[in-house]
Amino acid sequence: MTMPPVATGSKPRRLLDQVRDKLRTLHDSPRTEDAYVGWIKRYIWFHDKRHPRDMGAPEVETFLSSLATQRGVSASTQNQALSGLLFLYKQVLGVEIGWVDGVTRAKRPERVPVVLTRQEVSLVLQQMQGRDWLMASLMYGTGLRLMECVQLRVQDLDFGYRQITVHNGKGAKDRFVPLPEALVPALQEQVRASDRLLASDLAAGFGEVSMPESLVRKYPRAPFELKWWYVFPASDRSVDPITSRVKRHHIDPSVVQKAMRSAVQRTGISKRATPHTLRHCFATHLLEAGYDIRTVQALLGHRDVTTTQIYTHVLQRGGSAVQSPVDALLGGRAAVRPAIWS
Repeated sequence: MTMPPVATGSKPRRLLDQVRDKLRTLHDSPRTEDAYVGWIKRYIWFHDKRHPRDMGAPEVETFLSSLATQRGVSASTQNQALSGLLFLYKQVLGVEIGWVDGVTRAKRPERVPVVLTRQEVSLVLQQMQGRDWLMASLMYGTGLRLMECVQLRVQDLDFGYRQITVHNGKGAKDRFVPLPEALVPALQEQVRASDRLLASDLAAGFGEVSMPESLVRKYPRAPFELKWWYVFPASDRSVDPITSRVKRHHIDPSVVQKAMRSAVQRTGISKRATPHTLRHCFATHLLEAGYDIRTVQALLGHRDVTTTQIYTHVLQRGGSAVQSPVDALLGGRAAVRPAIWS
């Protein structure tokens, strides 16, 4: 395994800088960059700072096994680490990775999604207000993922056709989802709030919103136009780690996660509900209402209908599908015997 040749007289870039450069060239998200660089660092430290070009499949296998046996990471975390290492070898080091077939990928456990009833969704939303309520309502009403919601830009909202365009969703796919009629006034007010924030930033000598640098080079004024601004911008400006310019980013997803967690706790609902649960509710409640599974698949952006079919399993678990033997025994009457702990 050899490193790609370096031009004579140029100073070789550090390995992790090469990883970042390649990820940015491929327009991967900052979250992916942080994750991959983090796993590559851990991999190198685990093997006593040996250079990855001097290692291969056995070292990758040993590292991944340690994650499961010593750290007890989940299958998804282990697979993310493997993806980062495969990116390093294939995209950065230019190493032929035919040996990847011998690397064991962890299998994700098959779990049914947590789904709230319509009444439970209503109770949760009643515990939220303002922007948090709007974002939660939007995820429930459209099936958006959390990151798809926080990354919405003003031009993605089509109030005329009552639809939302989701750009570069999971799997780098675009799709349309319905814009709920009931949320139109609140979304229009949210756009006006973004417009006021843009005006305030411009007056302070700023006003630039985060955008892919390839688009900025092509449209230099775009970052200062409302249509490119986030529907849900961050409350504070921040320094872009790539360009070092002060920009306005989108709201941090943790803000919505904390608001959702707090709302669920106040309702007393014992289910482990998160913002992603609202996406599960969207799909399940549409199927309950009689919508075709192919329609739901398209709205969710699933590549394969088998992914969408998990929500039919949720429906089949309902009380109307199977009668419990104890209900048959008691004839539908509530049990009147005192509990053993009373």
